[in-house]
Amino acid sequence: MIVNKTDVEEFEENYRNAKGFHHRAEQFLREGQSASVVFNVAAVALEGYLVALCDLHGAEPRNHNYVCLMETIEKIIDFPPALNEEIRSLDLIFGICSLENYYHGTPASNDADRVLAMCNEVQKFFA
Repeated sequence: MIVNKTDVEEFEENYRNAKGFHHRAEQFLREGQSASVVFNVAAVALEGYLVALCDLHGAEPRNHNYVCLMETIEKIIDFPPALNEEIRSLDLIFGICSLENYYHGTPASNDADRVLAMCNEVQKFFA
């Protein structure tokens, strides 16, 4: 349920941006860009899709890390538990939980494929 015009505008902007980043990540994959580039662009797309889902339902996440986004989303829609856990696991890759020991590893090709698969699954919520 969209609450007001601002939510509609925010949803449209976040969804459009997410789709753009998603398509760009797929293009980079086809062009043979590094797994790190594909992963990072796809991760931005995934965040955008999750924020757009929140906008669509008039929900405001506490933060834009994956755990906070999923905590909000699981309260407003029926979300597949396995996909929920998979998305939450991305905060571990980014080392978001620790400011003192921040670590952003180098994503491998399977990491890029995983995030693109998550984008494809989350995008289905907008169909």
